[in-house]
Amino acid sequence: MEQKINAYNNVLELIGNTPLIRMNKITDQFNGSYFAKVEAFNPGHSSKDRIALHIIEEAERKGLIKPGDTIIETTSGNTGFSIAMVSIIKGYECILAVSSKSSKDKIDMLRSMGANVYVCPANVSADDPRSYYQVARRLHEEIKGSVYINQYFNELNTEAHYKSTGPEIWEQTGGQITHLVACSGTGGTISGTARFLKEMNPSVRIIGVDAYGSVLKKYHETGEFDEKEIYPYRIEGLGKNLIPTATDFEIIDKFIKVNDEDSAHTAREISKTEGCFVGYTSGAVMQAVKQLAAEGEFTKDSKVVMIFPDHGSRYMSKIYSDDWMSEQGFFDTVNSEEERKIEYVK
Repeated sequence: MEQKINAYNNVLELIGNTPLIRMNKITDQFNGSYFAKVEAFNPGHSSKDRIALHIIEEAERKGLIKPGDTIIETTSGNTGFSIAMVSIIKGYECILAVSSKSSKDKIDMLRSMGANVYVCPANVSADDPRSYYQVARRLHEEIKGSVYINQYFNELNTEAHYKSTGPEIWEQTGGQITHLVACSGTGGTISGTARFLKEMNPSVRIIGVDAYGSVLKKYHETGEFDEKEIYPYRIEGLGKNLIPTATDFEIIDKFIKVNDEDSAHTAREISKTEGCFVGYTSGAVMQAVKQLAAEGEFTKDSKVVMIFPDHGSRYMSKIYSDDWMSEQGFFDTVNSEEERKIEYVK
């Protein structure tokens, strides 16, 4: 009898069921236990695989898209990669409007996955015709047979995590989770995950991570969209200069802001202490946990789950480049020399 070949039919079958990994050294001075939901184990190396597959398959189910049609999206990079990957397997064209803040690595990856990429200036208002929101909207209007994912205002973004990330974390922790700490950009990841966890246990604390230069924290606390909060920052994938409807602010208990420099150093620290090669946004989550621990948020009984949404390979020309870190002023002279451990033997 012929033996069955144990293989997946395509990469899309690998999406989800990412591991929960205990953080040890980087958290050894904190009260409680700390676990990272490492989304880099998805085939597209980020949590955005979940929403790309879910939104596109829902569009298929509703008859909104057929093979040969074009999928359009705005992205800081990770969502775009996931959409490009799904498009390859399912037979769609892919156009991505990308913020110029996205790393060169991300942009090159998108092009290598067959996407047509429009790089748009990052430091313009959301309603500026050059912004990646408006460029994507214009392309959608111009291209017949196109679908605009629009993750910032798409409830399916949230639903994808309600149906997958939330249940996975609940099962993996045996229902013992006390805190969820996750970055908030579009808000889909934190909102969908939180919605499921709160249904299972309303006392689970949901903490969103925002960036200095973003409007989300103040909006959560006051209900006010304050343009004075907006200024350029370097972290990709969290914070916003608009209010995404995919974010359920009611379900988030607290926001905490992190800065560019600390988040970059903390990402590098995770790689060196825990052996997890994580991206800038993951560094921001861990930095938030450091700040929360210093504030006394956690007790010895806390079971804290952090969503690490991205992989370090997307940031080789940024936070993992000593030259880039120096250019940003993130190294003083001593640290710069300590970081550089390459010796050329002649």
